[in-house]
Formats: sequence, structure tokens, C-alpha cells
Amino acid sequence: MQIICEGLDLADAVLKVSKALAVRTTNPVLEGIKLVAEDDTLTLFSTDLELSIEKKIKAEVKEEGSCVVPGKFFSEYVKKLTNDKIELLLEQNNGLKIKYLDSEGYIQCFVENEYPDINLMDSKEYFGITTNNLKELINKVIFSVAMDDSRPILRGCLLEIKNSDIKAVTSDGYRLSLVQKPLTYSNIETSCIVPDKSLREISKILDDSDEQINVYVSQNFLMVDQGDTKIITRLLEGEFLNYKQIIMASSKDTVITVNKAQIVDALERASLLSKIGQNNLVKFDIKDDTMLLTSNSQIGNVKEKISIVLEGKDLLIAFNARYFLEAFRIIDDEFIKINFQGPTNPCTITPVDSTSNEYLYLILPVRMIN
Repeated sequence: MQIICEGLDLADAVLKVSKALAVRTTNPVLEGIKLVAEDDTLTLFSTDLELSIEKKIKAEVKEEGSCVVPGKFFSEYVKKLTNDKIELLLEQNNGLKIKYLDSEGYIQCFVENEYPDINLMDSKEYFGITTNNLKELINKVIFSVAMDDSRPILRGCLLEIKNSDIKAVTSDGYRLSLVQKPLTYSNIETSCIVPDKSLREISKILDDSDEQINVYVSQNFLMVDQGDTKIITRLLEGEFLNYKQIIMASSKDTVITVNKAQIVDALERASLLSKIGQNNLVKFDIKDDTMLLTSNSQIGNVKEKISIVLEGKDLLIAFNARYFLEAFRIIDDEFIKINFQGPTNPCTITPVDSTSNEYLYLILPVRMIN
């Protein structure tokens, strides 16, 4: 193998594929990046057997071939060479010579036939979505994925594709996030559960453009196809929680409309004190057209009064303030609606516009001890 390519292109490609390198693996070859030179293209590929990333760049291919380089070292090395043309030359002893300007480096490669053969998906079932919508869909639900392994299925995000929309749902058992976005095209109606790690890496690779990308779905895999970049993830097996039943059970005895910035500022101040008590508990006392937020600890208390529009009954209820703040920070609306169903049932955060179903965040209250 012998190729010449732009250092900036190579560094960008290595940065992308290195996101799928295995960490603390019993199979060292999974710490490698596979390079394949053919026609006028250099293809880079990495996998940890759950997430796989392929990136193609243009190159002058003088001799076709392939090798597997140590990923971490190769990544650190080539990112220092972005302003130069780089020549990669695979020698007979399975060493890769890296030549640039009047200098060169040398890397001993892995044994290539030990690298797993992972074929790209050939599914004909896919949906189209703009890059920015997919990125936003992920970012607005991923924060509420479960962080422990007590319920492994909750370490993933449920995707539901139906008609011309896609829904994403996550839950850690204490809260639930649901966001819906429009599709530009779809020839499937399905659901799947994607590991949170894979979605986080997909979000990092995506930009904020409005270009359409295609997402292919099979029984065991999902692939995001950006043309020169393909991201393949293994899907989780199992049944996700019945989120529709949970949401339908949430009636609206008390409904408030509130300025998001105002409640965020008040909650941030109140939660400073509640953190000292290590419970992050803030009481919501809803009465007339005001809501009093109260937090207490051994060093004092904080009371924050904010204006609201109230429909329904007065209410005293308590929550973990962090759950509200994390949801509010990714909502773009100036005003939001919070729907309560008594002091012991979950509340939901929804858009003020009753016809909008773009998002719904559900949060369980904390039981108060008198």
C-alpha cells in the first residue's frame, strides 16, 4: 500500500473514526484503525463491536492495499501534521512509514487478518432526516438515559419511526424524555433501541446543517449514512418501558404556565442550598398566581417567589431540582407549561401551544416527610 493525501483530511478522518476505538479490551486489534487504499480513495474504519465508524477521503493511490494501525498513537501523530501532504507506505515487514516534508515516522501495524470483518448494512429500509433535526433529537433526550446497569434496556434510547415522524424516548426510572421530529422521507414503520454511547458519538459527528442524511434500520443494527461517513451501531435487545401508558396516566389537576428563564434562575438559586443537604429537594408551593420555591439545609433556607398563570387546584409538591434544570436547559421556548396530578404523581413539562407535540418531559416527585 502506498498513498498520498492531505494531512488535514487525514487528521479529520482519524478523529472521527477514533470515536469507535475499543477501550480496555481483551482483543488488542480492536484498538486499531483499519486503512484500505483502492481506486482514488483511502477508507478508514474502526469498531469496538458495538459501534463502528467508516470515513472515506480522497487520496492519490500509487499502490492499493490495507493495514491496521494502532489507533491512539496514529490519531495523536497525524493531528500534528495537518498542514502537510502525507505519504503512507506499507512495507513488507507490516510496518507503516509516514512521510511528510523532509521527515518520516514509522509504526508497526497489527496483524490484519485478526481484525473483525464487519460488513456495512445493505438494508433497503431507511428514513431521511435533516442533520440538525437528528442532532437535536438526540441531544434533547440523551441526558435522561439511565447511568447504572440495574436495568440495561434503560441504557438505550427508544426510536419510533411512524408515518412522517420520529420519536425518541429515554428514561432513568425517575424521569422520562420524549421528543418528536419530522422526517423528510421514510419507507419503514418500526422501533428500535439504540445504546446511549452510540447516540452520543453520532451527535458529536453530526453538524448543524439542514442537509438530509439517511438512517438505515435492520433487526440488529442501525446505520447513519452521511455519504463519506457511515456510523453503524448494534441495537439493544429487549422491551422498553411502556411510556405511552405512563404518559396517559398523567392527568392535569393543576396546570401552570411560567417564564422559563425566571423559573430556571429561581431553581438554580434554591438548589444551591438544597445541595448542601445532599438531597437536592425543592418544594413547589403553588397558590393563586404565584409559585413559592423553598429549599432548606442545616445552614439556612431560600425562598423564591415567581409569577405564574394557574389553572386548577393549589398544590404543595417537592422535586429533585436537578431533573427540572436539566430539562429546562434544552428547551428553547420562552414560556412552558407544567402539568401536575397531585402531590405524589409525576408532572409533565409540555409546550404552551396545546397543538404542539414536539416534546414532553415527565418527572417523579419526592415524597415529603412532615
